[in-house]
Parts: sequence; C-alpha cells; structure tokens
Amino acid sequence: MRDLTKAEEQIMQVLWKLEKAFVKEIIEELPEPKPAYNTVSTVVRILEEKQVVGHIAHGKTHQYYPLFSKKDYQNFYMKNFIKNYFGGSFQKMVSFFVKENQVNLNDMEDLLQYMDNLPPIVDEEEQNPSQ
Repeated sequence: MRDLTKAEEQIMQVLWKLEKAFVKEIIEELPEPKPAYNTVSTVVRILEEKQVVGHIAHGKTHQYYPLFSKKDYQNFYMKNFIKNYFGGSFQKMVSFFVKENQVNLNDMEDLLQYMDNLPPIVDEEEQNPSQ
C-alpha cells in the first residue's frame, strides 16, 4: 500500500462510499467546483496503476472499485503518520495534542475508558511460542 495524494484520497473516499462507480458517478459525489471529467478519469487511471482500484469493463466504459477497505487504508495511514511525525510513538502523538490544547481532560478520560474496553492484544509470539 502507498500514500495517496489529496486528489486520489478524495476519489477513494467516494469509491469507499459507493463501493463501485463510473467516473460520472464519482464526479457527482465530489464537492463544488466539480473537476473536469478528464481530470477525474486521469486520477482514477493513476489509482489503477498504483493497484488501488480495479475496474469492470462495460463496453467502452469502466466501473471502478476499491481494492482495499477504508479501514485498511486508515491503519496504513495512521501507522505511517505516527512513524513519520512522532517517531512511531503513540504516546508522543497524544502528548503533542494535549500540549497543543487539542485534547481536554474529558477527551482523555473517554479515550482511556475506550481503551479499557478493548480486548487485550496478544503478541503472535505468545500465541505460537517457538519449541
């Protein structure tokens, strides 16, 4: 998986929402001012070259669909974001937002409560110890 440009990500948001779409349908979902048909078509073809979208041929036209889920991309993006901007440390990222007053005490309590309710993460080595 690779990073997407803003334009590519915008088109992927539409494809994740619609699941399959022709270029005209993608354009309908984009905000004003609407980009030109050729612009969207070019971006979609680039996404196809990057193996991010696939297509189904319908005569001379193509219906495009995502090759991975939005959740998979979110995981990839956030891991890279934390790695590139916070040295791979989730703690440093949270500290940054707290210091910048982007997270208040109630938000932190909600986050801690959410984390307390998550199932424990089991390390693969713990599940399959070497013998």
